[in-house]
Amino acid sequence: MDERTAILSRMFIVLGLILLIPCALGFQLIRVNYFEGDELRALWNKQAIDQIPIPAQRGNIYDANGTLLATNAIDYKLAFDPKVEVNGKIGVPQSQVNQLTKKLGSLTGKSAAHYQNKINSAPPHSRYIVLATNLSVLVKDEINALGIKGVILEENYRRKYTFGSLASHALGFVNHETDGRIGLEAYYNKELKGEDGLRQVRRDPFNRIFEYIGAPKKLPRNGYSLHTTIDAYLQAILEDELKAGVEKHLANYGTGIIMDPKTGAIKAMANYPTYDPNFPASTNDENRRNFAISDMIEPGSTFKLVTAIAAVEQGVVEFGEVFETPENGEVIIHDLILRDHNPLGDLTFQEVIQKSSNVAMAEIAMRMEAQVFYQYARNMGFGTDTNIDLIGEVPGRLAKPYDWSLVTLPWMSHGYEIQTTPLQITQAYAAFANNGVMMRPYLVERIEDKNGSIIKEHKPNKIRQVAKRSTLNKLLPVFESVVTDSGTGDLAQVDGLRIAGKTGTAKKVVDGRYTNNYRSSFVGFFPVEDPKYVCFILLDEPKTSGYGGVTAGPIFKNIAMRIAGLDNDIQRNMKKDQNPAPQLVQVPFLKGLSEQQAELLLTNLNLPFSMNGKSGYVIEQSPEAGTELQRIEEISLTLSETYAASDSAKARDGYAEIPDLKGMNMRQATSLLTELGLQTEIIGSGTIFAQFPKSGEWLRKGYPVTIRGKAKSLEILTQASDR
Repeated sequence: MDERTAILSRMFIVLGLILLIPCALGFQLIRVNYFEGDELRALWNKQAIDQIPIPAQRGNIYDANGTLLATNAIDYKLAFDPKVEVNGKIGVPQSQVNQLTKKLGSLTGKSAAHYQNKINSAPPHSRYIVLATNLSVLVKDEINALGIKGVILEENYRRKYTFGSLASHALGFVNHETDGRIGLEAYYNKELKGEDGLRQVRRDPFNRIFEYIGAPKKLPRNGYSLHTTIDAYLQAILEDELKAGVEKHLANYGTGIIMDPKTGAIKAMANYPTYDPNFPASTNDENRRNFAISDMIEPGSTFKLVTAIAAVEQGVVEFGEVFETPENGEVIIHDLILRDHNPLGDLTFQEVIQKSSNVAMAEIAMRMEAQVFYQYARNMGFGTDTNIDLIGEVPGRLAKPYDWSLVTLPWMSHGYEIQTTPLQITQAYAAFANNGVMMRPYLVERIEDKNGSIIKEHKPNKIRQVAKRSTLNKLLPVFESVVTDSGTGDLAQVDGLRIAGKTGTAKKVVDGRYTNNYRSSFVGFFPVEDPKYVCFILLDEPKTSGYGGVTAGPIFKNIAMRIAGLDNDIQRNMKKDQNPAPQLVQVPFLKGLSEQQAELLLTNLNLPFSMNGKSGYVIEQSPEAGTELQRIEEISLTLSETYAASDSAKARDGYAEIPDLKGMNMRQATSLLTELGLQTEIIGSGTIFAQFPKSGEWLRKGYPVTIRGKAKSLEILTQASDR
């Protein structure tokens, strides 16, 4: 074969191969369209069609009066596509970009350059530049009105808490997926969240989503709404007074609960410091903890209610019995020293509670079997969950009697060697106020759908009868006497309002050892004749005083006064003079009180008086405390003139003049120094016989004054007595 023939052969072969390509393509087209077309089209449809969720709207949360506490709000994210086609050209004109950034800056308070820099610093081919988030509807409308192409506005739904931090620990908050994390939001997450719907869409080769006519759709079921027992007015009062108390007494934190004893409904629950659930990440985890249900504490003397009920029902104590406490206020039990806050002398059973004697209470408890005492503590709700509808509750710790040491019973009698939650203490006193019927605490009254139909309704749940009604009737005046001039809760008194309650002071345990830091508390209910409110207040490590009557008691008083101002029934009863004063009265102990305090006390007692001196504190009184006299007889007081006008020139900013504290008791001195802005360092107990610095000297505010006390015989002390 010559060379020409070989070349032509190769050309024909190549040409034949080239002609085979369209033939193969044609064959494939015929096969795809006619032989396998239906199957392939079905496969394409299956891959191109997708389902995306239609989010359900989360349910609202309301207070007991129908006030909206939590709802959903819409905001917008603004993005910008600078490469969009405008008037046949690719790219948004710079004049329109300037118009957009200027307008956005004026609406958000940021500069136009801020948004221009975002656009300029974006990657060259970027077509989705996020300029701003969390924009309001008004801002969205203003931006839309510009009519600038390339502007992308996307809707976002977020949880909105109407009153910011109000009731934040009870309500809780949600995460970025709108799932509840703590509080009611978490406990009722399923009911609030609802069920998402579904819609069918198409996706193009670039994974862009398009809706199409006739696409199947499943509508969402929006979440149910919660109607809670929280009263926004009472909640605001509790939070306001708790904050003021924590800041005044320099405590680490404070906890408060207000409860309806008849139903178990929680009317208010607060902790301070608090947080804003609209921005939960802006504070630390500790501020988000609900100490009312998650903090285990030794309750101190508030636990004496259990001892008192057990002792009366077991018949181991008589109301007329007199208990002799040691002159120094101390007793040794199994080689451990148990002491009273002050030497209290001989006490009746009522005075044991009224003046909060640990020594006498331990003696009473040791008359009972450990198993019997343990059973009363369990019946009162300690050592077990209250089953409140909140996430994170702890049951506390109440050891079984076979795990008790030799000193557990006497120490537990006044609130040590047991750990409880603030809610458990509140529940126990609510049972006392409710004639012994313990109710389960709860926060949600009913659950409703969007049409107002009731899905679920709470009915008050009786747990058990914790004590005989006759027992509680005997104890009611005993605990009411705590909130009198002679009781440890004297600073919780409200004129015209009958209150029963108990103070509590307990050393904190750190790493298994007791420290010199305290938790102080007060729990009480009012009005005594028909209890409507139980209120518990706790302060952690108050720096001004460890006594619950001095720190938590006044907070309770302020709350009770403000609640009474909102309750018409309580106001009407307060106006009635149900307890006319006797003709003979005892002179209260007034030494150490300021001029204003003494004047207020004597005015409330309707006792005439005269003041000798220009200003300062009471250093002498006549007649002496405890003297009985007619109401028409005058009491003469001598003032120290510490802050008389003639001395004002030597007063210095940031300093306080030390008063004469000798002869006072510890609580008087602590209260007096607190008002002057000074701290107290206590050595010993009883009546003060020495102090440093000396009276008349000046000391910078915030510094401690050291006071030394020694025991003395029981005196007749009232408003200002040391508890």
